[in-house]
Amino acid sequence: MLTFLGFAMVITFMFLIMTKRLSALIALIIVPILFALFGGFAPEIGPMMLAGITKLAPTGVMLMFAILYFALMIDSGLFDPAVRKILKMVKGDPLKVSVGTAVLALVVSLDGDGATTYMICVAAMLPLYQRIGMS
Repeated sequence: MLTFLGFAMVITFMFLIMTKRLSALIALIIVPILFALFGGFAPEIGPMMLAGITKLAPTGVMLMFAILYFALMIDSGLFDPAVRKILKMVKGDPLKVSVGTAVLALVVSLDGDGATTYMICVAAMLPLYQRIGMS
């Protein structure tokens, strides 16, 4: 029963987002609450929500400050020498840059923390993508 509810919730969420009936933020709030009510978890919704927010808030704050920090570093030109060296090595080939990004993500993700992988890959590769014109 719970497996069915989980798959149905994901399918419903994707349908609502892809057909643009709800924005992602509203769907992320409403869909799980409705499925929790339907699944008979009404008395436990409040504590579940509080536990989820308590667990995710530190990661969200860390990502927010990391994005601000790396945006400041990119704007100040900190990564420009590294970008120039990498561009010289790959000769501006987007395929080589994409493979390099995949290898970097593979190595960084070995610690198992997705937030760290995201921060490092975006911070290291965004200036390179901007210089080449990759989107």
